[in-house]
Amino acid sequence: MLKIGSHVSMNGPDYFLGSVKEAISYNANTFMFYTGAPQNTFRTPLNLLKINEGLELLKKAGIDIKDVVVHAPYLINLGNMNPEKASFAYETLVNEMRRTKAFGVKYMVLHPGASMDYDRDESIDQIARLLNDAINEESDVMILIETMSGKGSEVGIVFEEIAYIINKIDNKEQIGVCLDTCHIHDGGYDLNNIDNVLSEFDRIIGLKYLHVIHVNDSKNERAAHKDRHENIGFGKIGFDNLMKVIYHPLLQNQIFILETPYIKEFEKDKISYPPYKEEIDCIRKKTFDPQLKEKIILKNKG
Repeated sequence: MLKIGSHVSMNGPDYFLGSVKEAISYNANTFMFYTGAPQNTFRTPLNLLKINEGLELLKKAGIDIKDVVVHAPYLINLGNMNPEKASFAYETLVNEMRRTKAFGVKYMVLHPGASMDYDRDESIDQIARLLNDAINEESDVMILIETMSGKGSEVGIVFEEIAYIINKIDNKEQIGVCLDTCHIHDGGYDLNNIDNVLSEFDRIIGLKYLHVIHVNDSKNERAAHKDRHENIGFGKIGFDNLMKVIYHPLLQNQIFILETPYIKEFEKDKISYPPYKEEIDCIRKKTFDPQLKEKIILKNKG
């Protein structure tokens, strides 16, 4: 069975219960959420997040909590070699792992970090060391290193960097990879031939480490290193290539998560609409709808 869902919000007053309701409204059987705002460290206490109510609704809907994913906040940068900021990143990561565990979620996706003005090799070594320490401290959550587009000094633009980090981790059962289609396209990998990409991934990292795939089209040409997501079929990767990813025989046990943009009628509009129900429907039917954006706008305005 295809495991397909999207990023969902987690806001008061329903918090996690609301996240589950949102995923169900998209006809999804998996989803990804943040345990708090991704841009800061303010966190609502766990006892207020309606976790048990959400878990009960998940069970009724037939969604396995083990197929649900948490994304770590963006502000964690394990590659910053300033001692104070490295300590902050580490403590934030461990706290997020503990919060993830409280939901019963197995996977937490993490941007590996950026070297900034520091030596890249030394920064990658620090990322590996801090990740290893965090996994040893809180071993019930599997960290999934996300493939990155190479914007700025991001680490993880090539499979070799991710493999290097994984090789430094003591507990290999608690480390894995989240492959983002927009990111690897923008990073330079050619999704016109997914067989070659997966063969290279398997040779360098190992497909056994792949657990989650972010399914996004890209606004950019390949190797642009810009990381600008586009709706499925409306970008430079294309609908057919993304279907070859989702339905590839080697990826049938993966969790697929959409992070595509909300739909606006005009670029400057403040109001936008989630595309996920319609995109999930197109993916299940394996049929691209070039009028999808217009239909979503009309549905929500009508």
